[in-house]
Amino acid sequence: MTIIRLKLDRIASSTRNAKLAREVLVGPRIVAEEGYVLAVRVLTDKVTYNQIEDVSGRLIDVRLGDVVAGVLGRRRALKGYAGDVPPEIRAGDTLQLLNMGGIIGRCTASVPELGPPFDVEVIGAVQSIPHAGDRVGEPAHIRSGAIPGASRLGPIPPVVYVAGTSMNAGKTVAAIEIVRRLARRGLRVAATKLTGVSLRRDTLGMIDAGAFIAVTFNDAGVATTHDAVATEVAKGLFNHLAPQGADVIVAELGDGILGEYGVADILGDAELAAAGTAFVVCAPDQVAAWGAWQLFKERFHLPITVMAGPVTDSGVGRDFIATHLGIPAHNARHDAEGLVEVVHRCIVEKRGAA
Repeated sequence: MTIIRLKLDRIASSTRNAKLAREVLVGPRIVAEEGYVLAVRVLTDKVTYNQIEDVSGRLIDVRLGDVVAGVLGRRRALKGYAGDVPPEIRAGDTLQLLNMGGIIGRCTASVPELGPPFDVEVIGAVQSIPHAGDRVGEPAHIRSGAIPGASRLGPIPPVVYVAGTSMNAGKTVAAIEIVRRLARRGLRVAATKLTGVSLRRDTLGMIDAGAFIAVTFNDAGVATTHDAVATEVAKGLFNHLAPQGADVIVAELGDGILGEYGVADILGDAELAAAGTAFVVCAPDQVAAWGAWQLFKERFHLPITVMAGPVTDSGVGRDFIATHLGIPAHNARHDAEGLVEVVHRCIVEKRGAA
């Protein structure tokens, strides 16, 4: 196969840094590494988990025969698909779409409620054309124009970390309500999602809630975070946000504290931990809440400021957290003002001390 011109039906949000046009050049040389952009053809139809997020953040249906631009990456979702980038990839190979952000890899595990993932046929590597008029490019990668990582953290405003014990523990709901109500109190709020798998939905929700800027690890050229990159990416994103004039940064840590996306590495990093003014932890039940409390106390040596998530849906969970763990507990859906009051008090104290 030589270089061909191809029209894309769907351009996944994970490719955003590559700034793809609807028509692209596609070549046969494929670099089998995370972050490279592929053109693939969808081989199956699905009735569940059958959408892809485009570069604007809109969810659109994917159908048999669609030509999609996505990004090679790995996924380790407890309640979703898991997969890896195979060591070698050729045009004609069959891979899978691992998430709605358009991450492409070889699926190694799935969950019954989602069914099998979309199978896709690899067409080739989308080409990056460095100069207008060039006919020969090189395989496109999402590190193009990315926010650089950093080994050291510069001066930054107070950070509110929102972590959770697992997927679907209420982190995004809590982060969005914190953004909304801090902004209503007159603070200039920046937001970021530091870990996870490429998807714009959460940070777009933070923008809608009142954040004046929101960035993710995908903006740093990373398809999926893991322990080798998480701290460097987090420091780079914080350093990028710091000069923007924020009074506070709300930082969501995607996946669980003990997941494979690098959350524990961020919480265990001395610089990043010291930047935290408040640590909001979301949990689904009492056992998870107790486990998070133990991890923060014994492994990270950090205080939990307030607990949220489904464990706080009823008074039973809130009483357990207050009585046995000695931590405030406020539900982000039903008592968002109480949650944010605890967080805001920490910010005021930090600013007063500074």
